[in-house]
Formats: sequence, C-alpha cells, structure tokens
Amino acid sequence: MQNNGAVRASVISAPGIAPVIRSYPIPELENGSVLLKTIASEVCGTDVHLWHGRLSGVPYPLIPGHVSVGEVEAVGGTVNDVDGSPIRNGDVVSFLDVHGVCGNCWFCLVAKATTRCPHRRVYGITYGADDAPGLSGGWSEKIYLRPGTKLIRLPANVSPDAFIGAGCGLPTAVHAIELAQIRLGDRVLVQGSGPVGLSAAMLALLSGAGWVGVLGAPKERLDAAKKIGVDWTGDITLLTPEVRAKQIRDATGGRGPDIVVEASGNPRAVVEGCELVRDAGRYVIVGQYTNGGDIELNPHLHINRKHLEIRGCWGSDFSHVYRAMEMLARFDSRMRWSDLITRRYSLEEAGQALLDVEARRVVKAVIIPL
Repeated sequence: MQNNGAVRASVISAPGIAPVIRSYPIPELENGSVLLKTIASEVCGTDVHLWHGRLSGVPYPLIPGHVSVGEVEAVGGTVNDVDGSPIRNGDVVSFLDVHGVCGNCWFCLVAKATTRCPHRRVYGITYGADDAPGLSGGWSEKIYLRPGTKLIRLPANVSPDAFIGAGCGLPTAVHAIELAQIRLGDRVLVQGSGPVGLSAAMLALLSGAGWVGVLGAPKERLDAAKKIGVDWTGDITLLTPEVRAKQIRDATGGRGPDIVVEASGNPRAVVEGCELVRDAGRYVIVGQYTNGGDIELNPHLHINRKHLEIRGCWGSDFSHVYRAMEMLARFDSRMRWSDLITRRYSLEEAGQALLDVEARRVVKAVIIPL
C-alpha cells in the first residue's frame, strides 16, 4: 500500500534474481503524461525470459509488466485517445506497451513495420526501474505513462479481467492471424496451447476456419482449448510425432492443414510445423520471440518442394491492440478470455508467478498490485 507518497513495485534487480519489493516516488507529471493506478498486470513467457536474461538490451533493475490495465488517476494537460476523445480521471484504460517509435525512419515510413523501428522502447522490458521519470512497468501500484504513449479505453462491456485474461497474447495473435490470411473453410493447426496459441485458435474459429486443431501441453491448457470449441487437441507429451502427424492428416483430408501457426516458443516445433502443413500451405511463426537456439531444416524438403510460404511475426503495433479490444467487445461473451486467468498474485508473490508460468502450471498469471 502507499507509504508517505511512495509507490511499491516488484523489481527484478538482475537476471536470475528473485523479484523484490522496492519503493519509488511518484513522478511529477509532464504535459501529455498519464498516471495510472494499476488494476492488473500480466505475467507472460516474456517475463520469464527477462528473469533469465534471455532478451538483449534490457536495463536491470527492471519493473516488469508490459501489458496492464489501470484507472486514470491524473493527466498532465490534454491527452486524447485514437478517436480524439480526451482521457479523463477515472477512465479504465490500457496502452500500447511499445513507446518511442519515431515515425520517421525507413521501417516506419516505407516498410510500415514499426516493430522494427530502431528507436522502439517497451514498457516493462526496455525501460529500467531507475530510468527517469520511473514507474515504467505494470508490476507496480502505479504506472507512469510518458508523453506519446498510445492509450485505449476499455469499452463498458469489457471487464479488466477480460482484457488482462487476453493479455499480450491476443494482440500478438491478431498479428499472426492477419498474416495467416485464413479463408472460410480453411483447416488451421496451432502449435502451442499457451495464451498466444489459445487466442490464435479463438481467432481462427472466429475467422471462419472449417477445422481448428491445437497441439500442445499440459492437459489444463488443452482443456482450455476444448472449452473454446476447437475440433482436435493433441498432447505432445502423450502422442509421438508419428501418431500426432497421422491424426492431423486424417482430420484434414489426408493433406494436412492449410495453415499452421507456431505459437509454442520451442524451435524444434518449426521443423514439425513445416512437415505438418499441406503442400502449398502457409506457415506463420509467432512463438520464437527470443533466441531459443538453432534447428536443422532442409530447404528442399521442408520449403521448396512443398511450395511452402513461411511468414515470421514479431511483436505488435497499436492496430493489433485496437483490433484485440474490438474482438473482446464483440466476442468475449462467447470466448471468455477472462476464464484463461488461472491465478492472481500479489506483488510479493511475483517470484512464485514466474515459477508457475515457467512450469506451465497456469494458463494466465496476473499480478494484482493493490
């Protein structure tokens, strides 16, 4: 709780070190800045990678929490949302975690790929706990949003639980499904049953796929996939590669899925995905956010002879967050993203949350700072 104006936060001081509670002052608001009282912040696989030091350019000590939802407590001057409406005290909002994209470089202006802007910074990842003005991560009682941060209100019918249950997995899945270009009746396989994979499966169903399968583990995550209505699930801990390949072929007309989305994070899944997708199909790789190591791939057998189209997908931009919010407003009553929340943790329990996410004991872990 608050103590003489100080804000408590859970901080990773260095890779491999368990999070500890530290206190920070509330920054003086700049023009265009926003102070949020944190309602909830997610714990995702990226946070586990941060904890283990697997991402480059991370300035420790760090307040993690790159996707959060909060209540506006103060606004410096006038700040508008994407529709031009002013952000006001009491609004429940989230924000694009990516900040500082320049809008002037070749990637921003020509490639239209802001995720590759060299000036790109990210709340909870590349802003350190000691970087002024501070409070740049969601595992904190308050979050200071710097001028230029893109905010988005939660619609009246989207609860904080629904938004944070979807977390970063839904905007990431929106990006992947855009690249997948699913057509009505397509057969879609998702490798990976974590938050990104489950959201990708939901969006595939909503895109009119004729069949959706999820290959992953453990049982609790596959049960969540069944609950949202997928047609087939396969447990990688129980089915050999040969058996699961046969089951997938049998379910997809003997040819294999038209589209495979890799959301597992395991590099070894990529070779299997290339083999599972049908000839002249499409393979979207979204799960390799960090460097998990090398694999052996045969360009002739896995790509050329199959006439395979491979698309890489890294990060998301505001359009994906905006579309994710639209999907929640329209379809959460059907898909129930809030049901993905397995456990809520206090700031003091952040270390346990990291352990649970790493061990896949939870589908979605959420930090509740207050």
